[in-house]
Amino acid sequence: MSVNLEIEPEFGWYMPTRGDGPFVGVKSERVVDIAYHIKVAQAVEAAGYTFALIPTGGNCSDAWIIGATLAAHTKIFKPLVAMRPGLIAPALAARMGATLDEATGGRALMNIVTGSSPADMKAMGDELAFDKDARYERTLEYIKIVKQLWINSAAERGEQLLAAHDAFKHIEPLDYKGKYFQLEGGVSYPPPVQRPHPPFYFGGSSAAAKKTAAEIADVYLMWAEPLDWIKEQIDEVEYHRRELLETQGIERSIRYGLRAQVVIRDTEEEAWAAAKLIVSRIEPEVKQGLEGQLFYNLSAGQQRQNELRKLAEANDYVIGPNFWAGLAQVRGGGAMAFVGTPEQVADRLLEYADMGITSFILSGYPNLEEATSSGEALLPVFRKKWAARKQAAVV
Repeated sequence: MSVNLEIEPEFGWYMPTRGDGPFVGVKSERVVDIAYHIKVAQAVEAAGYTFALIPTGGNCSDAWIIGATLAAHTKIFKPLVAMRPGLIAPALAARMGATLDEATGGRALMNIVTGSSPADMKAMGDELAFDKDARYERTLEYIKIVKQLWINSAAERGEQLLAAHDAFKHIEPLDYKGKYFQLEGGVSYPPPVQRPHPPFYFGGSSAAAKKTAAEIADVYLMWAEPLDWIKEQIDEVEYHRRELLETQGIERSIRYGLRAQVVIRDTEEEAWAAAKLIVSRIEPEVKQGLEGQLFYNLSAGQQRQNELRKLAEANDYVIGPNFWAGLAQVRGGGAMAFVGTPEQVADRLLEYADMGITSFILSGYPNLEEATSSGEALLPVFRKKWAARKQAAVV
């Protein structure tokens, strides 16, 4: 796919609702309460990041409540919250999302989470915990309902209502009967501030996930992998996007995002020393137990991370220049890290931007201090280099 230099890359951070500290593989060294979350969010905003991913899962605080709270204590910070098909009814999710968008002045971002670990899904009462294809089928149906409810409600935005009973006057009710959901006279209120609706971020590396992404994602998220692996994933989503146009006449534009860790210091030697320090307290029995959990994770994305970790193990987990899998010894999900100076890490990220990545979600250990140091060190360097590329393209 061709790179559109007019799309400015966005940078987000990660909210450590599962705990925070300078080491992985050990119990959280800090008290991570709402005061700490607010401190991190304000540091994220001050450092130049514009949004933050708020995780979801059995050992996380609720992303929606955390997101609304953090938005109330910041000015431009956008909370990326988890919308989980199958756990909340789509009409209610539409109302929650639109309300969050209204309450934050148009800062709500939606992260579609189709599944997590089977144990978490079972604990949450998801009857499709072990049926991945069905979950994506349900997700497609779910998001189409949410989008249509938002579109129907948008006609009311900006009009003066005469009384409370006029609230739904301009909203066309939605009747829907599908395989997983049925609505009769469905409406969502208030209408979202963003047009046509708050953007949907969506991840998943299976074939079913990529086909679903082509239909509903505004930003398709991937965990950091080597460039050729990422190109392969983008090509697959683009294939389904073109297929959607050819078979159904639906033309969609999709942006692409990358989730990664960063360890940035003044020199490369200092950066690698800092990276090794993060994993220095992992006990062998903890590593063995967590590796086993990751190995049996059914997620296609996690299996790719497992494969990458194994390939790099013999090389002290170094994948390539400034690219490291050491955190993946005990951390699932977006564990791959870019390690180096601001110039080096900016160059690595630009390589992904050249492939079409326009959304970066970063994090480090501990998240509070690393948000500030990485934002102040990395973001200006990246943006200067990006501006130079745009200028060179014009000339």
